[in-house]
Amino acid sequence: MLELVQEGRVSGWDDPRMPTLCGLRRRGYTPESIKRFVDLIGYTKVEAINDVSLLEHAVREDLNLRAPRVFGVLDPVKVIIKNYPSGKVEEMEIANNPEDDSMGTRKVPFSNEIYIERDDFMENPPHKFFRLAPGAEVRLKGDYIIMCESFKKNPMNGKIEEIYCTYDPATRSGEHGSDKKVKGTLHWVSAAHAIDAEVRLYDRLFSHEDPSGQKDEDYRTLLNPDSLKTLKGCKLEPSLRNAKPLDRFQFQRLGYFCVDYDSTESRPVFNRTVQLKDTWTKLNK
Repeated sequence: MLELVQEGRVSGWDDPRMPTLCGLRRRGYTPESIKRFVDLIGYTKVEAINDVSLLEHAVREDLNLRAPRVFGVLDPVKVIIKNYPSGKVEEMEIANNPEDDSMGTRKVPFSNEIYIERDDFMENPPHKFFRLAPGAEVRLKGDYIIMCESFKKNPMNGKIEEIYCTYDPATRSGEHGSDKKVKGTLHWVSAAHAIDAEVRLYDRLFSHEDPSGQKDEDYRTLLNPDSLKTLKGCKLEPSLRNAKPLDRFQFQRLGYFCVDYDSTESRPVFNRTVQLKDTWTKLNK
């Protein structure tokens, strides 16, 4: 670990990829989750390698109970709702944590232009793609049902620039028409109210579970090239504007995140603690 710091392969002892207490804290791990991990692996005098997925399970279990749910769009594409009045703003009441009613609710602004995840739209979707596509309906979380009518592409690179939808005003969540069934539910952020943020996606530092045990190979060659991805221009709901360093949240459908020490009011920075599901094990299989 000292060599990793001295050679600049990590940002310091508190780099969120480092297996140090200060690194785990900066990444968003709680003391309770580390204690739970110790309980899961048990106490023994025998040296052993324990799967880090147990630690990730422990922090998911803990943050599921304590972390407020919020909306964050990491790779935004704009959706324009053509039949929603321009300039109108509604406050949608959404639960902060369905696991704990005592955490109450919050108001999230909704307008005729919103952002959704780029991956939540496909021009030619495969079978069982229960998200947004031409002619398809989805529910916006805590909001209305919308249907895609058309979209606009960038003529130079073919990238989707805007998606044009209509909404059904009778389907607002919690009202009489909200029992209409659709298979997909998406998170979203109002374009007029969104705050821009930097999001750092951390993953495992090494591509092998025991890099120091590979005697015939330099451990540096086992560094995971995708252990950090920095995303700029992410769109977050306005309630996160006043979040403080080490505040923890669940970005709905995406994972658990915490505010980094580098964060400022004009430049919020969030670190991903862990995804909602263990995709690492699945990918390696």
